Amino acid sequence: MGRSCLMISTEKTKILLDAGIKLGTVEEHPMIQDSTLKEIDGIFISHAHLDHIGYLPHIYSTGYRGLIYSTKPTMELTNVLISDYMHISEPKDVTKEGLAKLHKSYKVCEFNEDVKVKDLTIRFIHSGHIVGSSMISVSDGKSTLIYSGDLNLAKTKLLEGADTKNLNAKTLIIESTYGAKKDVFPKEGVVAQHALKSIQETIKIGGKVIIPSFAVGRAQEILLMLDDYMNSGLIPKVPIYVDGMINKAMRIHRHNVIYCRKELQSRILMSDYDPFRSDNFIPVESKQQRSKVVTETTSSIIVTTSGMLTGGPVIYYLSKLSGNPANKVILVGYQAEGTPGRALKEGAKRLRLDNGRITVDIKLVVDAQHLSAHADRPQLETMIKKVNGLKTVYIMHGEKSKSEDLRESIANKYKAIVPKNLESYEV
Repeated sequence: MGRSCLMISTEKTKILLDAGIKLGTVEEHPMIQDSTLKEIDGIFISHAHLDHIGYLPHIYSTGYRGLIYSTKPTMELTNVLISDYMHISEPKDVTKEGLAKLHKSYKVCEFNEDVKVKDLTIRFIHSGHIVGSSMISVSDGKSTLIYSGDLNLAKTKLLEGADTKNLNAKTLIIESTYGAKKDVFPKEGVVAQHALKSIQETIKIGGKVIIPSFAVGRAQEILLMLDDYMNSGLIPKVPIYVDGMINKAMRIHRHNVIYCRKELQSRILMSDYDPFRSDNFIPVESKQQRSKVVTETTSSIIVTTSGMLTGGPVIYYLSKLSGNPANKVILVGYQAEGTPGRALKEGAKRLRLDNGRITVDIKLVVDAQHLSAHADRPQLETMIKKVNGLKTVYIMHGEKSKSEDLRESIANKYKAIVPKNLESYEV
């Protein structure tokens, strides 16, 4: 799971689909030689999450001078997240020259627009995961494969579900984050109501709600949901503090609202109300302000990075607000193996964060991760059925047990494979 990076090659051409890292106790990188990176003719990015983009600074620091192809929102969000990653992780193998070249090497593409790289034709297709996110179709004129990236078929507050119309391919490479048979999400309204009730209870007793979130995608969905609840009176008027890279990501979403649902576009263009700039949101922009948030005696909601508790301002909030049974943590996204968020989800009462320097005593956790922007098992099965002419399915980007579970469920109809790192296949 994580560090997505695939190489597609013909006799004439080599391209990469994504270039991610895996954050956790130990940071993991793609298993690709630097000498091979210099032979790449182009890098195509499905979306701007670090497990799909985090290796880009390293690639350009090896001397790679080709282009990165992505949608406009992906380009803008990638620049923000890479800068944050550099600030927090300070990777030693990244050079200033490489980083500067990276920021100048984007080729912006639109959805459903053909891009030619030598003998390959590549196309981005809306995947419904986060703003600008894409499935990627690759064809050599004889055969076509589709790489799902991260996928969501359901409509959300921000986005329409993935565009599954007229998909034709012999080969599908699909994610399996929620690929297990048991991974069937309840309706979003049910999960949201559970989270709402928990927030109401916490505010009633004077507590603070901490919502760790990915800066891109999940945070915007959660904030728009909270804003609607507060404006309708379902949540009392308390401060909603927004900390970390979420604030920059919110501005990028506003600038790229044309990539969001038409209803959201109309809401902004046809009225004076802009949910991305709601008065209910209070950006936290300094350490002094952060200290004020935790020492206030009144209730508040804190939406902050990182979503898996691997770093960012959430470490500070957990260290200062833990141990108080009135306070609460709500997990709203996938928690990868080996992360503090996963340990918390699985029942850990004490977490050692910031390389073990901080021990957090968590009294109560509400797990609302099924507000996730990933497809659940039924959606993954639907996606597979939507691809016309499909023969072979490669199942990736999921815990091994989940990938194998999904493979077994489709093996009677398709050639289904769970590939291993460094394996090559002819398609």
